[in-house]
Amino acid sequence: MTASLAGGARRSPTRPALEGLAVGDVVETQDVAITRDTLVRYAGASGDFNPIHYNDVFATSVGLPGVIAHGMFTMGAAASVVESWAGPGNVVDFQARFTRPIPVPNPGEAVATVACTIGALDPDAGTARVDVTVEFEGQKVLGKAQAVVACA
Repeated sequence: MTASLAGGARRSPTRPALEGLAVGDVVETQDVAITRDTLVRYAGASGDFNPIHYNDVFATSVGLPGVIAHGMFTMGAAASVVESWAGPGNVVDFQARFTRPIPVPNPGEAVATVACTIGALDPDAGTARVDVTVEFEGQKVLGKAQAVVACA
């Protein structure tokens, strides 16, 4: 069963309970492995075939450390981690700034760590703001990453 929202959007009937949440609670953490195969699949799905995402020679010629992950892939992966806690359809807003690239080796993988922390609660709106930290090799790769989650 799903409920309709303004504009015809859908929301899962299962939402996190606002009661019991506190600012500062870490509600989800996950490591996200990114390989060159991941980049190829994302490029095919998104249509973003910029050579900085698959060609080391080109990427280094424009000043990058090598092939880098798509910024939108990184943002989407972070939003997916929020959704794994919040449940399908309950992330009503997600925003982030791209601050640092994630180089992806060949062979091998780059591992980004995503942590979701309650940043604010709005009982009147029935929402929680989730502050999202995405780090690669100890450095933040997304800035001001925040989600708004509909809560019960």
